Amino acid sequence: MITTWTLAATVLAAVAVGVTLGLLGGGGSILMVPMLMYIAHVPGKTAIAMSLLVVAATSAAGLISHARAGRVRWRTGLIFGAAGMAGAYTGGLIGPYLPETILLGGFAAMMVATAIAMIRGRSRVSAKTGADLPVGRILIDGVVVGVVTGLVGAGGGFLVVPALVLLGGMPMAAAVGTSLLVIAMKSLAGLAGYLQTVAIDWRLAAVVTVAAVAGGLAGGQLAGHLNPDRLRRAFGWSVLVMGVFVLAQQVPALM
Repeated sequence: MITTWTLAATVLAAVAVGVTLGLLGGGGSILMVPMLMYIAHVPGKTAIAMSLLVVAATSAAGLISHARAGRVRWRTGLIFGAAGMAGAYTGGLIGPYLPETILLGGFAAMMVATAIAMIRGRSRVSAKTGADLPVGRILIDGVVVGVVTGLVGAGGGFLVVPALVLLGGMPMAAAVGTSLLVIAMKSLAGLAGYLQTVAIDWRLAAVVTVAAVAGGLAGGQLAGHLNPDRLRRAFGWSVLVMGVFVLAQQVPALM
C-alpha cells in the first residue's frame, strides 16, 4: 500500500510532469513512466498503462488554453491523431507481451536521437510555416508515432513536435498546441490496447491525473510567453537528459 509520503511525492512529481507537458507539448509523458516506477513504485507495464491515462487527460486539459490562443492546427492534428490512434491501439496490444528492457531501451535511444535533432534545430525552415502538412506525410508519421505511444506509454510529443517543426516547418508554438490534440487521441487508443491484459490502480491514477492536469493548465498558460527558439532547445535538452537516464538504467539488463 502506498504511504502518505510516497503519495505526496507522487502528486508533486505529477504536477511537475503536467507543467512540462503543457509548456512543451511533450516530455511530460516521457517523465511520467519513470515517475510512476521510481517514486510511486508501480510495476513497469502497469506504469505504462497508467501513464497513457494520465497523459491523455493532461493533454486534453492543456489543449484548451492553446486552442483559445489559436495555437492549434486542427486539420493536421485530427488527421495525425486518427492515424496515431490506429498505431497506438496496435502498440498497446503488443506491448504487454514484450520485455520491458527491450521496450524502454529502444525508446530511450529514440529519445536521445530526437533530442539532438531538436537542439540543433532546422537548417532551413519552410516558407509555408502557416500551411498544414500533406495528408500522406501526416498519416505515415501518425501511425509510426502511434505505435511508439502504444508500446511504451509515452504520448509521443517528443516525436510529434519534431515532426511538425522539423519536417513541416510549423512554428514551435503551433506545434506544441497541435501535439496536445494528437497526444490525447493516441494515448486513449494505447490505453484501450493495454487494458486488454493489464490492470491499473484507478484510485492512484485519479489522484495523479488531477495533479498532472493542474500542472498542465499552468504550463499551457506560460507557453505563449516564451521565446520559440529557447522553448525548442529546452524541449530538446529535457528529452536528452531523460533519454540518457532511461538508457543507462536499461543497458546493464541488455548486456
